[in-house]
Amino acid sequence: MYARERADVAEPIVSISEKLARERRARLAAERLLEQKKRELYAANTQLSRHARALSDQIVVQRQEAESLKGRTVQVLHDLERVTSQAELAERRLWEAIETIEDGFAVFDGEARLVSANQAYLALFGAGGVRLGDSYFRVLEVLSQGIADLAREDAQDWQHEMTTRLGRDVIEPKVVRLADGRHIRFHDRRGEVGDLVSMAQDITAAMEREAELEEARAKAEAASRAKSAFLANMSHEIRTPMNGVVGMAELLCETALTEEQRLFAETIRSSGEALLVIINDVLDYSKIEAEKMRLYPEPFDLERCLHEVMLLLQPLAREKGLRLVVDFDIFLPTRFIADPGRMRQILTNLIGNAVKFTPAGHVLARVVGLELAGGDYELHVTVEDTGIGIAPDQIEHIFGEFNQVEDQSNRKFEGTGLGLAITRQLVGLMGGAIWVESEVGHGSCFGFRLVLSPAEHTAAGTGPERPVLLKNALIVDEILINRVILQRQLETYGLAVSSCRNATEALAALPVQGPFDVILVDQDMPATDGPDLAAALRMVGDAAPILFLSSEPDSLADRRCDATSVLAKPILRSQLLRVLQDLSYPKSRLPAPAEPSAPEAAAGRPMRVLAAEDNRTNQLVFRKMVADCDMELQFAGNGREAVELWRSFRPDLVFMDISMPEMDGREAARAIRAAEASSGLSRVPIVALTAHAMDADRVSILEAGIDHYLTKPLKKAEIVAKIAAFCPGDARTAVPPAAGTVPA
Repeated sequence: MYARERADVAEPIVSISEKLARERRARLAAERLLEQKKRELYAANTQLSRHARALSDQIVVQRQEAESLKGRTVQVLHDLERVTSQAELAERRLWEAIETIEDGFAVFDGEARLVSANQAYLALFGAGGVRLGDSYFRVLEVLSQGIADLAREDAQDWQHEMTTRLGRDVIEPKVVRLADGRHIRFHDRRGEVGDLVSMAQDITAAMEREAELEEARAKAEAASRAKSAFLANMSHEIRTPMNGVVGMAELLCETALTEEQRLFAETIRSSGEALLVIINDVLDYSKIEAEKMRLYPEPFDLERCLHEVMLLLQPLAREKGLRLVVDFDIFLPTRFIADPGRMRQILTNLIGNAVKFTPAGHVLARVVGLELAGGDYELHVTVEDTGIGIAPDQIEHIFGEFNQVEDQSNRKFEGTGLGLAITRQLVGLMGGAIWVESEVGHGSCFGFRLVLSPAEHTAAGTGPERPVLLKNALIVDEILINRVILQRQLETYGLAVSSCRNATEALAALPVQGPFDVILVDQDMPATDGPDLAAALRMVGDAAPILFLSSEPDSLADRRCDATSVLAKPILRSQLLRVLQDLSYPKSRLPAPAEPSAPEAAAGRPMRVLAAEDNRTNQLVFRKMVADCDMELQFAGNGREAVELWRSFRPDLVFMDISMPEMDGREAARAIRAAEASSGLSRVPIVALTAHAMDADRVSILEAGIDHYLTKPLKKAEIVAKIAAFCPGDARTAVPPAAGTVPA
């Protein structure tokens, strides 16, 4: 029991200790909590301080931005005021400028009401006629009420037409003639927002100038037609009597004359031909100036054309002692497509000038070229001479019309001064270019460049070419350029070539470089000429074939020559090749056909020829020209007689003059062609004889059914060639071999 009491007494004491302990623990916890709260309060105060500082900084920044924005706003307001002021100034300046122009200017809004216009525009309608705010239709109405000259057009129809044009995508300008005579062109254009901008331009002065220009053009065309008619008439009127002069002079030269008489006759002929050259130059220049020059391309042999020009100029060159040389690139074809007449004219002008202005030395015509990708050939043709030359400041001058180089060295040379001007125009018409290089006292080089298409050689029976079998050749010529050109040609055919300047060198070369398969000797050499050298070669026992190169082949007829063949200079490449082939195959030559006996030659009827010519002198000239021909010849005095004689005479060939009374040559040719067609008769060849030389005449002549035409003055060789070409098979040969015809 005592123990239980002690226990009861002790229990309250433990409870107080625990309470104290608990209070202590509670106090410690409270202190720790207080400490934690202090720390949290401190952290919160710190965070609050940071937020306060950030907010303060943000307020400062925003205040600065506000201040900056305020400044910019003020600047923008200033800029806006300045731009507005400038826009107002620009607008005032624009309208001041618009007001100063003489053309009317107006703007209509999307509802076609006039919102602005300058005084020039408003003045068109009179005082108070049109005001701002009026519609476009009101403008048209005012115009149609006596301001515009509508002629016989109804006002309502005119207003409808003008209104309709505004609805098109592209508003075409409209010219309105006012009652006071002015012409106003209205240009109208839609803006992006539907506004209509209208400009009224006074074109009265331009219309007057246009009318003046039209009148001037009409006068110029009339003058050009008059000039062309004058030139055509001049050509005919001059050529007709010149046909008698030149023709008779040519016939006179063929008769027995004394030396003095022959000089007179040849002077008449050469002077007449010189006059015709001047006429042709004037006509050609006129056609080029009027852009009426036409080209007629056809296949032709350029090398032969070049040689023919050289042969034509050979007599003049021979008188001056000049050498004419041709260097045609042996790797080029010879046949091309171009206008042969104009090409011959270009070559004649250039080579003729070189001969004219070269007192001594030589004239060299050189043709080189290369094949282009398309098969055409770019040709370079040059004419080099050793003449008087041209000063640099005169080179362009010589290509002008009627110009020649004016100095002491060439004032003695005559001419129209049109040759080079025409030549440059012709080369340009062919798509080429011409140039010249020259030095005073050292000669000149004229050249031109053309691109031409090659033409196939269609001659029948040409067959494959036989190779040249000769191996060794000797050239004897004092001119270096002649030796070089000939050597190049021979080496192409596979020959080894030696060359000498004179007979002494040739005789010395025989034992050293010989023997030779062929020897080519220039006929005209100093000291020992060609025939004498040939005789010397034969005396030393050399039997090689000798080919003479001669500028005057006929002069060898009176001398005994040991020559195998004579080649006319300039040497034609095809002719040289043919001679070399003949020497390579001596046994392949066919015997010449036997000459027909007299009875056989006389078999057959004579050829019948009709010549229609109203001029008695020209009839006489024609008769004399064909006097050696075996044929029946009848004359008709006009086209009507020609048709009647054609019906009764039935000619094999008709020579038809173009300008004849009653019925001209064209009408007569048409009548003959119509009669042939209706009767089923064969077509008779008709050759026109005309003094007209214009392109239009050529076209009209051929369109009339005429096959060929010859230009007066007539040449005997051309007449005889046509007779030989059209001689029928059942008739006797009309042209004797001695007539020396040329191909038709």
